[in-house]
Amino acid sequence: MAMKPVKVSQLNGYIKRILQSDPLLGNVSVVGEISNLKLHSTGHVYFTLKDESSKVNCFLGAEYVKDIRYELADGMEIVVNGYIYLYERGGTYSLNVREITVEGIGNLSAAFERLKEKLSKEGLFDEKYKKPIPFFPAKVAVITSETGAAVKDIIKIIKSRNNIVDVVIYPCLVQGPGAAGDISRAIREVNRLFPEVDTIILGRGGGSLEELWAFNEEIVARSIFDSKIPVISAVGHETDFTISDFVADKRAETPTAAAQMAVPDINALKEYCRQKGNQLQHTMERFIKYMELRVTNYNIEHLQMSLKNRLHIQLSKIEGVRKDIDICLRNKMTELERNTEKCKSDLEAFHPVNIMKRGYAAILDQDGKLTGSAEHFATGDKLTAVLQDGVLECEVFEIRREQYGKTESKNEL
Repeated sequence: MAMKPVKVSQLNGYIKRILQSDPLLGNVSVVGEISNLKLHSTGHVYFTLKDESSKVNCFLGAEYVKDIRYELADGMEIVVNGYIYLYERGGTYSLNVREITVEGIGNLSAAFERLKEKLSKEGLFDEKYKKPIPFFPAKVAVITSETGAAVKDIIKIIKSRNNIVDVVIYPCLVQGPGAAGDISRAIREVNRLFPEVDTIILGRGGGSLEELWAFNEEIVARSIFDSKIPVISAVGHETDFTISDFVADKRAETPTAAAQMAVPDINALKEYCRQKGNQLQHTMERFIKYMELRVTNYNIEHLQMSLKNRLHIQLSKIEGVRKDIDICLRNKMTELERNTEKCKSDLEAFHPVNIMKRGYAAILDQDGKLTGSAEHFATGDKLTAVLQDGVLECEVFEIRREQYGKTESKNEL
């Protein structure tokens, strides 16, 4: 006797209940290679896990993404743990992932060497492309995690060495899914939004190969290479090397070393100038004594007085020159300090955030370009208004052209 026909939804529901009741499928571990990796705007991650003869769709919920310590990438060999889930409406099943581990460090090391060789052949590591690090920077951007110890160490060192340097903190993810894309975006946006920055410090604290993997991704390497602003890579500890280190303009052993490399020690420079001044004074004194000794050794009486007079004149001139140099140096130092304070005040006054605090906004067109004229927009255009504490996505409903506060009217025949 044939079974009574059932609806599709009933069939799928029945299969789903069978899958959910199977203890093996409720907690299963599977090894395979990642492909078709996609990071959704909701924070969920979708990918396919495959081997040489089969594949299965996988879903990693946003609540589990934060527990993944390393950057996922197509071609990575991993072990996932989760449960089988049937999507009743579509009649498809997936492996819903709760945990991911890398299947052997050897795979990551091999991927590292492959990318290193590829970028090296393209010339991304060549010294001829390395940009010099400015000796006296006015502004330094720090791209790292806003909650990590690295950012605190960098700020502390910079301010202790030169407290007039402006520091821009640009936070980003430094490990886990999406970290490589976030780092790449941060580098591009600092170049676009803060072109006045002199040096970028890209870094994070130490970690395992998996935790540092975002800095071994090609997208990060190419963003560093394309940066118009010099980049110092400070990833991990002294023994840690990443692709970012090879592409960057300079590599620092630690974030602390990067801060020391980016900003000169003002007190050390003052001490250096003081020592050189003392050396100059001692050299002049030795020269004077030498000349006095030479003159003293002459036994020609009728020339002795003349020579002493000449020596006195020269000594007076030297002393005058020394005093002039001392006064000039003091005046120059005073002028430099005054100019430095003025530059600092001017920089703070024209800082975009301070301008926005006075009620202004930066207007970006649909292409993300900054514009200050209504002529660039038409009714219905989308635009972005960047304020001091947020971003407004806007649409143009009406355009009123004004000039110097007066409405420009046109009579049409």
